[in-house]
This record gives sequence, structure tokens and C-alpha cells, in this order.
Amino acid sequence: MPKIAKNTICLWYERDAEKAAHFYAKTFPDSSVGAVHRAPGDFPSGKQGDVLTVEFTVMGIPCLGLNGGPAFKHNEAFSFQVATEDQAETDRYWNAIVGNGGQESECGWCKDQWGISWQITPIALIKAYTGSDPSAAKRAFDAMMTMKKIDVAAIEAAVRG
Repeated sequence: MPKIAKNTICLWYERDAEKAAHFYAKTFPDSSVGAVHRAPGDFPSGKQGDVLTVEFTVMGIPCLGLNGGPAFKHNEAFSFQVATEDQAETDRYWNAIVGNGGQESECGWCKDQWGISWQITPIALIKAYTGSDPSAAKRAFDAMMTMKKIDVAAIEAAVRG
């Protein structure tokens, strides 16, 4: 029996936990799909033999997808924040999420087709608004507030003033 993680993020899906896990595994590095567990009996949103839970990893974070039915929906109170090295990596993740049934939001946030929120956050932005120059931080922050997908060049220009 594989070692069970001490702390795992459990994500509630209506019915597509396995499909979501495979999408994350092909989209993000250090991500994989582990065991798929089928229900040993009928449950409120499914039948015996249906996929009940899926063990997966997203960028090194252990997760469990639970096919729990329509009772609960995802919202922005939970999100994965992905730190990206450059515009190409930012574009790749953003386009994968939004371009596969997802939805754009503001300030580097988007949702995948299952309603999970993602913050696709260039490291340049993080350094800009956490740096030691308060005026550069404000310029970068103000620039970010006008964006959906983060434009690294525009953030860097805002830092320079």
C-alpha cells in the first residue's frame, strides 16, 4: 500500500474528478494521476462501481478528487496559485485553462471548466508588489488591477516607472 499523505486537498466535483485529474496531470509539471477508487455501494450522486475518488498531484501538491454530486460548487475562496517564470509559461497555463472550457477573470485569476480557481501569477509580479520600493509596488499593483491575464512586460514597465 502506498504511503498516505498526512494532509491532502480534497476537491469536490460534480462527476468529473478523473477527467479533471488527467487534465491537470497533462497541463502542469510534477503532476500525476494516482489511484482511482470506485464506490463500493450506491451513494446519493452515483451507483456502485462509479468513480468515487481519484488521487492526484498538482505541481507536487497531493489532492483527492471526490465525485460528490451537485450539492456544492467551487468558488474563489479556494484557488491554486501558480508562480510562472515568464510570459510564455504564463500564457501556456492561462491558455490551457481558459481554452479548455475555462473562464477568464481579473488580476491573473481564471477558472477551469470544473469551476476550480487558478491564479496564474508571474514571479515578476510577486517581486514587484512585495519589493522594497513602495512606489514601484503601487505602480505594478495598479497595472495588475487593469489586467485579466498578467502581462509581464507591462508589469516590468510599471516597476520602472
